[in-house]
Amino acid sequence: MTAPTTGIVQALIADQFPHWAHLPVTPVPRQGWDNRTFRLGPDLSVRLPSAAAYVAAVAKEDQCLPALAAHLPLPVPEPVATGRPCEAYPHPWSVRRWIEGETLLDAPDVDRGRLADDLGRILTVLRAAPAAGGPAAGQHSFYRGCHPSAYADQVQQSLRLLDGAVDTEACQAVWDAGMRSAWARGPVWFHGDIAPGNLLTTGGVLSALIDFGTCGVGDPACDLQIAWTYFTGDERRRFRAAAGLDDATWARARAWTLWKALIMIAGISGTDRDGAQARNLAAVLADPVTG
Repeated sequence: MTAPTTGIVQALIADQFPHWAHLPVTPVPRQGWDNRTFRLGPDLSVRLPSAAAYVAAVAKEDQCLPALAAHLPLPVPEPVATGRPCEAYPHPWSVRRWIEGETLLDAPDVDRGRLADDLGRILTVLRAAPAAGGPAAGQHSFYRGCHPSAYADQVQQSLRLLDGAVDTEACQAVWDAGMRSAWARGPVWFHGDIAPGNLLTTGGVLSALIDFGTCGVGDPACDLQIAWTYFTGDERRRFRAAAGLDDATWARARAWTLWKALIMIAGISGTDRDGAQARNLAAVLADPVTG
């Protein structure tokens, strides 16, 4: 499939939503992995799955985002319209409300301590949203919200490939600790990809959550990985205090973070050209973020 271009998006809009055909279409500066996003005029965005594996998220977000928007105190990208597959682009796609703000990747002067507090509280509110009828964690969420053992084979393969390059004994200990518990309560909402690219800020303060493509209901441990991938030192403690949850859930979160770092360092999925995953692995091994 040809990657969506400005011209393709203009053609899709003109054909399926001609009342918006006069609006300018511009690609956003930072593109995600799962989708390609374009600005449509001042108030809308167009979001197109980058591959067939991400198509299920379109209908899921159409269903889930309005309900979550009504529950969360921060904006989320509410659906406005859904486009149909056609010859120019073979998948369903969506039009969303545009949310102003800068991602953490681009925002200067972020109050990181306040961010740790605010994000932890938002995740607590998300977990409290009514979960009945929400999509149970599974393939559509790439097993976020499931137990991290869903990727046990990849962890063991990575450790074999990285023997001598990382502290495999320490990695195994972190993984084993995460395997000793499971989410024992009813399923709760999780975002599935709490990462700097999916958190918007205004004036250095958290102002919106975006990209709910891997959301669902299940075990919220997957949403805590940012403790090691972004926060440091006392910020991690503040995030843990605000996010709550017990030691066992944090052990599973640590296992999730370990998995992602190992598979990228080992080259099983993606690469670690800039060393970010090596830094994440070092943080995971050094700091369990105990309560």
